[in-house]
Amino acid sequence: MRICMVLEGCYPYVRGGVSSWMHSLITSNPGHDYVLWVIGAKAEDAGKFKYELPPNVKEVHEVFLDSALNLSASRGDYYHFTDREVSELKKLILSQNPDWNVLFHMYSDKKISAMSFLMSETFLNILLDICKNNYPHAAFTDYFHTIRSMFLPILYLLGTEIPTADVYHATSTGYGGMLASLGAWKNERPCIVTEHGIYTREREEEILRARWVVPQFRQHWINMFYMLSRCAYDRAASVTALFPRYSEIQKELGCAPAKCKVIGNGIRAERFLPIPEKEPDGFTDITAVVRIHPIKDIKTMIHAFFALKRRLPNVRLHILGDTDDEEYARECRDLIAQLEIPDIDMPGNVNVAEYFKRTDFTVLSSISEGQPLAVLESLAAGRPCVTTDVGCCRDLLEGAEGDTIGAAGIIVPPMHSQALADAMELLAVHDDMRREMAECGRKRVQTYYQHQDMVDNYNKNYEEVLSNWRG
Repeated sequence: MRICMVLEGCYPYVRGGVSSWMHSLITSNPGHDYVLWVIGAKAEDAGKFKYELPPNVKEVHEVFLDSALNLSASRGDYYHFTDREVSELKKLILSQNPDWNVLFHMYSDKKISAMSFLMSETFLNILLDICKNNYPHAAFTDYFHTIRSMFLPILYLLGTEIPTADVYHATSTGYGGMLASLGAWKNERPCIVTEHGIYTREREEEILRARWVVPQFRQHWINMFYMLSRCAYDRAASVTALFPRYSEIQKELGCAPAKCKVIGNGIRAERFLPIPEKEPDGFTDITAVVRIHPIKDIKTMIHAFFALKRRLPNVRLHILGDTDDEEYARECRDLIAQLEIPDIDMPGNVNVAEYFKRTDFTVLSSISEGQPLAVLESLAAGRPCVTTDVGCCRDLLEGAEGDTIGAAGIIVPPMHSQALADAMELLAVHDDMRREMAECGRKRVQTYYQHQDMVDNYNKNYEEVLSNWRG
């Protein structure tokens, strides 16, 4: 089977999270050939992979959003749009429900350039009409530039080269889900969507916080991402989530219930199960395995550790992982320096299993998660966790419905440094509690989160989708 994985902003440029899952799935399926269709932010990142690609990755198709900014119009780009095409383009700009077949045909088959529309009188007339009716008090120049920045990437992506495959598997909705839909349409093959987080909700949170979005157009931006998700949900043969609550959200967002499935994560627990308890050395060592990114809310973790350090001098914090956001990493280091916190380090990307040997328990302060592999690995290593109540963390630590194994850590509210400090203090001073939670964590991973189960479930999904498609 030839599987095209459509990836946005993760593998193979970034370590951890979805990237770890992707690399694990590919390496566990040597009988399948993979094509990576990857969407990156900056063309300067081309070929800068942080993973050695497995031999069954046969092709990598890279497309970068900032390349769209280099497009320019020429006289050869002039195109006379039909009434039907104008109607669907207007629906696209309004973030309604355009006929994607018409748009795919225009930009993939006819090879209309993105600029032929965005520099056309047709585009201008559509904007004048929408602005007059929907934003009568907005500055037209603000609306013009907002719409161009929103839809230039979409039209650019629709015109990119499409790899061939037996099935297209997007790891998100958004741009990736749209490209998987395009590939499936072009080559008459099925597509699958897997969401580790709920893409539209994550983008909505980002846009609501973003300073660069003109306030009166925030909802328009949000509506655009919901439109892209509807495109992916409607055209997918199967839509998977990591746990039941996210599957229910997908249905609320418009995905047909018959398409929805739950396929949880799994890890190679044997790598972590033999790790012994840390040798006592007079210190309690706390480890965070994260990407250095604002969504991980590392600043709250630092503030919590600062409060903990004032109560318990003999504690240390190790923040492991690659840097996704250099500016945020610099802000975190500056915060550590300003607070003058000793015994805290950020060593970057290291061997996590080796680091667990000198770890008593772990911490995760994210404001958004799916089903974090870092928590599963920590539990397999017999290291209880303190995590925020996001994604599937509560199920991992306390057990999902029907799981009576027991608590493997402590859940706290997101962005609550005091609660985080209190929970870390509990685990730091109560050795017996840590040991009990360690046993529960190991048992839960061995019972519910085995790697081979995850791989088998995805392969079964591929076979079912292809069988139904052929039928």
